[in-house]
Amino acid sequence: MQMPSGRLSPPSAVTVDAPARLHLGFIDPNASLGRAFGSVGLTIDGHGTRITARLAEATRVEGAGSAAQTARIERYLEQLHAAYGGPPVAIEVNETPRAHTGLGSGTQLALAVGTAYVRVAGRSATTAQIARLLGRGARSGIGIHGFDHGGLMVDGGHGGHPSAGIARLPPLLFRQPFPDAWRVLLVDDTSREGLHGDDERRGLASLGAFPRSLAAHLSHLVLMRILPGVAESDFDAFAKGIGELQHTIGEYFAPVQGGVFSSPAVAHALEAVAAKETAGIGQTSWGPTGFAFLRSPEQAERALALAREASRGMPSIACSIAAGRNRGATWRAVDLQKCGIDAA
Repeated sequence: MQMPSGRLSPPSAVTVDAPARLHLGFIDPNASLGRAFGSVGLTIDGHGTRITARLAEATRVEGAGSAAQTARIERYLEQLHAAYGGPPVAIEVNETPRAHTGLGSGTQLALAVGTAYVRVAGRSATTAQIARLLGRGARSGIGIHGFDHGGLMVDGGHGGHPSAGIARLPPLLFRQPFPDAWRVLLVDDTSREGLHGDDERRGLASLGAFPRSLAAHLSHLVLMRILPGVAESDFDAFAKGIGELQHTIGEYFAPVQGGVFSSPAVAHALEAVAAKETAGIGQTSWGPTGFAFLRSPEQAERALALAREASRGMPSIACSIAAGRNRGATWRAVDLQKCGIDAA
């Protein structure tokens, strides 16, 4: 989401809607050809983030789902004010997905807050500039590019070794609209969280080298099966490619996350789907959310029923259906009086 250049005439309040994203797999975690990670991802139309920012007499955060989320937003506001100046800004959290489930909630929250802040403060900044300021995009660029563009994307990873730190946003190599008819079954294990923070860093550091031959195989798989499958709406090619990519990268991360899937219950539900339906199954990021791609809304409903039947007696399992989202984040000015919001 590019901000117009120059100083703006700012609205007094702005609402930003940011889409959730599925991280469908890394291509080369160890930079065997000089570029680390490289990612495939998709933005979806559910489980998004919505925040409202408004000018206020004092900085404050309202409606956050936890003390940790409040503290994170307060830290973002301090960083934004130090970088861009401007008057105090209040943030109201309207909607966020459950954190650390593989839906990119941390990046979307940071970018939504940053985008709203520069709007009401009358400043200009690109999404990449906001992401760098707030420390997002250390490995994957999918959440950042998804915020700008939506759709199915591939980024080119970071130049240099993955331990070298952030140099710049991974370049967007491919972006294609996701077929309208295709659906995604999401299966979440609400009793778990995916690896994050220091645990994630330690987990990555503990893994052995990713074989160059596997990186070459995944590159070939992405270029010659997954991307043509989306471009030509060839569901079978896409689903088979995603399933193979996910299994390969999942085996690499298995020693850290406890298996190809981090949640055995999610794996059980998705395996029940794959046994009856043609589907591309996997886990987004560190999970625990798993997914199954289906070719139609009708097939998605059948898969939903299969997943719920397989997880009967497992109250922590939550299933839902989403479509791909072929646009990025949106923002709109808010009329404070109509919304009943106290600007002070």
